[in-house]
Amino acid sequence: MGTPVDPVPPAIRAALAAASDAPGYPLTMGTAALRAAITGWVAEQCGAAPGFGVLPTIGSKELVAWLPTLLGIGPGDTVVIPSVCYPTYEVGVRLAGATVVRSDSVTALGPAPVKLIWLNSPGNPTGRVLPPAHLRKVVDWARERGAVVASDECYLTLGWEVAPTSVLSVCGGDYRGVLAVHSLSKRSNLAGYRAGFVAGDPALVGELLAVRKHAGMIVPAPVQAAMAAGLGDDTHVAAQRERYRARRALLRPALEKAGFTIEHSEAGLYLWATRDEDCWTTVDWFAARGVLVAPGSFYGPAGVRYVRLALTASDERIESAVNRLG
Repeated sequence: MGTPVDPVPPAIRAALAAASDAPGYPLTMGTAALRAAITGWVAEQCGAAPGFGVLPTIGSKELVAWLPTLLGIGPGDTVVIPSVCYPTYEVGVRLAGATVVRSDSVTALGPAPVKLIWLNSPGNPTGRVLPPAHLRKVVDWARERGAVVASDECYLTLGWEVAPTSVLSVCGGDYRGVLAVHSLSKRSNLAGYRAGFVAGDPALVGELLAVRKHAGMIVPAPVQAAMAAGLGDDTHVAAQRERYRARRALLRPALEKAGFTIEHSEAGLYLWATRDEDCWTTVDWFAARGVLVAPGSFYGPAGVRYVRLALTASDERIESAVNRLG
């Protein structure tokens, strides 16, 4: 399953503890220290020029689920999500009462009244990375129609075969209608902290802030301090990345030796595997060997002949799975 199992870095835990005496209400917009840390990280890691807004979120899943509603999208509106993707994209559209369209090509959408386009690169579950030209094409198409582009980039720092690109880097400093969503869950093992943020169009970020203040969507003060510490330290990120690299180096060849084809998977924390059979048949095959995998049908109709394997198991469990596959 795709949940981190490795320890939270000591410096982040120390920052959380030091900020634990927090009797007052936290700032929805984030402390000055956190906003500076997010801004610096986005500029460095996303290649963004000055002029973008930032806002901490209660993890990234919360924002994915509620963004259509927060943007005022509703019945009669269309939201585009990837053909194979994390289920929460569709859940968020349904919560807003809007219409879901699964597509990886904006040119195939026709005249639908699209209000929001979700991108996910590197993708979950596929590990697919969208090239800069594709990102720019989507941004241009959306701007011509007044739609918002939201790019879920939570695995941006986990490129293995290619270097992932942030949508913010293709905007030329003009972030109108563009948002990038990030998380510390995987890079810093903070899934239990619920620590994420959104960056991009200052006007859209301002709208989100105005609503979130009243909706109580506020990151707790100790978590804000922990986030600032985590974003300011690259050492633990490199160490965690190496753990995932080593696990991937064991698991991928074992799957291929067992007769599986690995598609995409050039970045992120998952291997998207197939033997060109119904995914539940594959799930049963793994289960007979004591290995739990996610059926591709969880992620959309186009995933019915695939399964997803995560690199987030411990070293011991990855090694055990490799032995069982052999």
